[in-house]
Amino acid sequence: MNRIVMFLATNMAVMVVFSIITSVFGLDKAIGQSPVTLIIYASLFGFVGSFISLAMSKSMAIRSMNVQLIDQPANETERWLQATVHAQAKEAGIGLPDVGIFQQASPNAFATGWNKNDSLVAVSSGLLQTMSKEEVEAVLAHEVAHVYNGDMVTMGLVQGVLNTFVIIFSRILGTLINNAMRGNNSGGGGYGMGFFIGNILGNVVFGFLASLIAAWFSRQREFRADAGGAKLAGREHMISALEALKRGSSAEPDLPERLAAFGITGGQLSALRSTHPPLDVRIARLRAEA
Repeated sequence: MNRIVMFLATNMAVMVVFSIITSVFGLDKAIGQSPVTLIIYASLFGFVGSFISLAMSKSMAIRSMNVQLIDQPANETERWLQATVHAQAKEAGIGLPDVGIFQQASPNAFATGWNKNDSLVAVSSGLLQTMSKEEVEAVLAHEVAHVYNGDMVTMGLVQGVLNTFVIIFSRILGTLINNAMRGNNSGGGGYGMGFFIGNILGNVVFGFLASLIAAWFSRQREFRADAGGAKLAGREHMISALEALKRGSSAEPDLPERLAAFGITGGQLSALRSTHPPLDVRIARLRAEA
């Protein structure tokens, strides 16, 4: 499942929009060629883009997945689900997350939110229908562990650093293309269409490369969330839940990529782009830590 592809996609979109705005309104000229000015600009907008994505993560997840929040539990399942998440949150020492259900046949779940005390834990209807209570409890514990570990904020900081380098390298690419298009007139200064095209292209290409680094970091955090889930719900229950996810993950496409990094299973992505390690690897890691 995914909490990060929404985050990564939103972040990239914000970065491209910032790039267009700075070019259209002439902010590039104000930034100039000074390395110090460029680093300050890149850091400012890099972290702003990341934390805008982080701030929007919870509301976007609710809208994109049509999550039905449990305000007043309507049945025993909802009461148990909300009570279990809140009990785990209290044990972990974090604020009580919002709890919700989204309609999807495959077993899945995710957590998101901008800090430990304002988070969301949501599960699919398929997860509730196909897994035992002990397995569901382990999945919920995994998501609560993500919140406790501060993975949303941590990924925001990592993405902010990556964004800074994306901006710097994109501007370098834009300058190179601009000078190449101007030929002998490249020493005349100023920014032309070549810079605009190169800057936008750089944001897309370098942004994609940055997403691979973010995905690698997410995979490492996933092991920590598994360990945290094992601590809250029991190691054998966590292993059983991962094995159940293996059996049911092919029932329906996973969450949108935008949510990938903060879920319980990964999408059908290539190894480099996947925000989650293979389930077999995660199960083996848990057994080795026993």
